[in-house]
Amino acid sequence: MTDNMTGPDATRPGDVLRARNGKTMEVVNTDAEGRLILADALSLAAEDEPDAIIDLATLTGACIVALGDRTAGLMGNNVALRERILDAAEDADELIWPLPLPKSLRKTIDSDIADLRNLGTTAYGGALTAGLFLQEFVGDIPWAHLDIAGPAFASSEEDEIAKGGTGFGVRTLARLLASWTKLPAE
Repeated sequence: MTDNMTGPDATRPGDVLRARNGKTMEVVNTDAEGRLILADALSLAAEDEPDAIIDLATLTGACIVALGDRTAGLMGNNVALRERILDAAEDADELIWPLPLPKSLRKTIDSDIADLRNLGTTAYGGALTAGLFLQEFVGDIPWAHLDIAGPAFASSEEDEIAKGGTGFGVRTLARLLASWTKLPAE
């Protein structure tokens, strides 16, 4: 967890940080701090060379703009993993929509002073550029990211969802993991 702390040691625009995997990241926007921490977490997870990495985060307001407050966005580098997550989400009755990681947007996170910027140069596709940023820290390991910014918190009760934190994604992950041993070896 991170927060935007004020003070002399706070991260500032223009700072360059080095992630665990060695990539450097230019801080363009201090409100996009969660992805900086997630970069290190993904790098650490990738070091163990797992079969797959799945992360969930309230990453972007852009995902809420695109999908509303009841649907999470799914991005990743492995079609089979994304399909399994979508199947598990359907079984768990959680709304997840697949989003692309378009190569054409990758250049918007290039930096003149580091390997990457923590925010794209365009006002469009913010959820997608955040996903492209995260992808830089998993290598070739099958990876999926769920942007749960919308459904992570409910402003009112609706159906089975109580007001407040929803635990969105837990049911999907439980379904996915329950069937994980049934998958054929790759």
